[in-house]
Amino acid sequence: MSDQVLVADDGAVRLIRMNRLEKKNALTQPMYEAMTRALGEAADNDAIRCIMLAGAPGAFCAGADIGEFLESAQSGGLRPKTVEFLHALARNQKPLVAAVGGLAVGIGTTMLLHCDYVVAAATATLATPFSRLGLIPEAGSSLLAPKRMGHARAFALLVMGRPLSAEAAREAGLVNEIVDAALVDQVARKAAQEIAALPPGAIAVSRALIRGELDDVVKRIDTETMLFRERLQSDEARAAFAAFLSRKK
Repeated sequence: MSDQVLVADDGAVRLIRMNRLEKKNALTQPMYEAMTRALGEAADNDAIRCIMLAGAPGAFCAGADIGEFLESAQSGGLRPKTVEFLHALARNQKPLVAAVGGLAVGIGTTMLLHCDYVVAAATATLATPFSRLGLIPEAGSSLLAPKRMGHARAFALLVMGRPLSAEAAREAGLVNEIVDAALVDQVARKAAQEIAALPPGAIAVSRALIRGELDDVVKRIDTETMLFRERLQSDEARAAFAAFLSRKK
């Protein structure tokens, strides 16, 4: 499964690339584990000063793997590797740059709330269809999205499930730059290198001040996880999953 998450260091920048193209980079438990490990190793390496998250042209991340997601619904909770990744993302101390080359769904969108600089393709779309499945936001997004976007925009995205175009995401404060799809990686890498070239101590303190209390984010992730588990067992979620499965047949 290691080939589904590619990790490479280019000077002071660590690239973590989701590489399950046939499934639009839908995340599996081994992928969550590999990404958590890559973040942890970067944290222990002083030579790494910035981390870049990337997918592929057309698909950044389509969310959680639907097969595993359905199994989670039956077992009654998010799987441990998923929660470990969310904690690692929240506690990560290195600046995060994201290269969003296309579709970003569910956690593909909510993980961007933990990023410091986001480059998106002009054709990218961000969506979080939680409520349609009878579920709730995750990854600390119920705390981070209103802070970043304001209540009105966060409600439309996270609760109503209205997708955001790249331009709308930039207006909402989720995206820094919009470029042609072919240039997403190049522009994101340039931003990561620019960040990595700055004094790391000053960057670390400034980033910590901007982000605020990490314990609050981790606590919100844990609260969301608990409520997510409850929602998976709800009649609404069961009906939504049954409807989804009937469409797949």
